[in-house]
Amino acid sequence: MIRILDSAREDFDASLASLLDRETGESATDPESVERAVADIIKAVRARGDAALMELTAKFDGLQPDGPAAMELGHERRDEICASVNEPLADAIRFAANRIRRYHEQEVARSWQMREEDGTVLGQKITPLDRVGVYVPGGKAAYPSSVLMTVIPARVAGVSEVIMTVPTPGGEINPAIVFAAREAGVDRIFTVGGAQAIAALAWGTESVPAVDKIVGPGNIYVATAKRQVFGKVGIDMIAGPSEVVVICDDSANPDWVAMDLFAQAEHDELAQSIAIAVGDGVADAVAASVARLLPEMDRREIIAAALESQGAIIRAGSLEDAARIANRIAPEHLELLLADARGMVEHIRHAGAIFVGSHSAESLGDYCAGPNHVLPTSGTARFSSPLGVYDFQKRSSLIHASVEGADAMARQASVLARCEGLTAHARSAEYRIRGRDA
Repeated sequence: MIRILDSAREDFDASLASLLDRETGESATDPESVERAVADIIKAVRARGDAALMELTAKFDGLQPDGPAAMELGHERRDEICASVNEPLADAIRFAANRIRRYHEQEVARSWQMREEDGTVLGQKITPLDRVGVYVPGGKAAYPSSVLMTVIPARVAGVSEVIMTVPTPGGEINPAIVFAAREAGVDRIFTVGGAQAIAALAWGTESVPAVDKIVGPGNIYVATAKRQVFGKVGIDMIAGPSEVVVICDDSANPDWVAMDLFAQAEHDELAQSIAIAVGDGVADAVAASVARLLPEMDRREIIAAALESQGAIIRAGSLEDAARIANRIAPEHLELLLADARGMVEHIRHAGAIFVGSHSAESLGDYCAGPNHVLPTSGTARFSSPLGVYDFQKRSSLIHASVEGADAMARQASVLARCEGLTAHARSAEYRIRGRDA
């Protein structure tokens, strides 16, 4: 069912490397064929705009828009959809939105300046992006949390306009998504999806405005499209399958550990759930809970497939050993179900989000704890961070040289420029040397 590895074994490093060598896309899909198909879609949208969007929507979503205007969800229709959301769900979305907004308000960067003794002023000007596109999976799937997590930090950053695209196969849209869009502050919603939506957001059509950055999750076609349009626009990241690592000792309830592994594994068969167990008998206790609780789960077939192909329980010799293994994995989510969970935090260098203590379930972070759930996957937490306000702000350097400061810098810039063979650079700097004839 779920493999058990021992960090003391000589072959452990090789076994862990094999476990982490995961597929990054849908296993049944040929990446080269996806690249070609997406490139063709982007080319069509760039060339024919709305006409291509409508054709592709009919082809992939089984929905033929009655003209370009029908691709946009108007405010009156949005209000009608929102009215159908039951009050407990509406309250939960508002609760989550409030916590996410409060958290991200702490991330806002401010412009700053510093004045040197000679009067030169250096600094940084912080400016929000003008327009952001948010992609949201659609149809029967309901991911209002993804709407909140992608839109709210953009709004907190001061982005002027947020455009959302969501596919509506057969004309079906989940009301929770539209309600979350209203709560988060989406300006316009277009009922298009797939690679064609990404192309429209990147290049613009007669109806869909071009944006500066595209964020949000999607399938392999959406991820590939984001990769192909990067450079024309910014993107948040290319996310792989979701993952969790749970470090636990004998203070942890093994049933809680098992359920936290299940919570990640139920996403899909490529999701990765790993427990790192410290202490005699902890690994076996977790394995026993996994075996006992799995038959109760609604998505047990998916969970079982994910645990068998991507999951593991690792016996670690010590907390230090556990931290070393976790840092090597650099997981998207890291739970610390330990007697001294806070003490372990200082030993963690690589993780998208760290959940401290047995009551800090990763599932809380998915929905309403406050920090963003758009996180680096596949080991990219070694160099990447969660989505945040800073992803929607630009930094411009400020240089206001005084006469005295320009003189001092120009003398040195001239030497460096001539060293590099750039005489125009040197002469441009030399014009600023006091007393030097032009």
